[in-house]
Amino acid sequence: MNAEQVTSTERSARAGIDPRGPRFGAALTAILLMAAVLLGETLAGQVVLAVVVTSFALGAARGAQGTWQGLVFRSLVRPRLSPPTELEDPAPPRFAQTVGLVITGAGLILALAGVPWAVTASAAIALVAAFLNAAFGFCLGCEMYLIGRRLRRAR
Repeated sequence: MNAEQVTSTERSARAGIDPRGPRFGAALTAILLMAAVLLGETLAGQVVLAVVVTSFALGAARGAQGTWQGLVFRSLVRPRLSPPTELEDPAPPRFAQTVGLVITGAGLILALAGVPWAVTASAAIALVAAFLNAAFGFCLGCEMYLIGRRLRRAR
């Protein structure tokens, strides 16, 4: 790939991402997950969980900045903020999106297979992680990523 073929998303990913973006995305995701928990095993709960699964799939494939939440952040929120004081590596948030995909994806598959508690349980687990990220900037998936890197280096 030559320099002309590099997209702006790829350039910003190499330089780092605004850490406020994934936090904002986590807040929107937490709202959807709360709705999924409240709706439970109903068809509406499954549909809301499917939206979350799709969002996590986009984030796993394209990074947190490549989700609909990232688009909302870039177009509506980011222009109103001062520049970030530092940028973060996009790999840990992308890994966190993959973890979210596995948890919520498993819940959706189990729900479609008829497991009565699947939507509520998977949405509640993901809600805890999304809330911690949104409210406190503590990303569980990112921490898992960093622990994995340390363990690989230790070998």
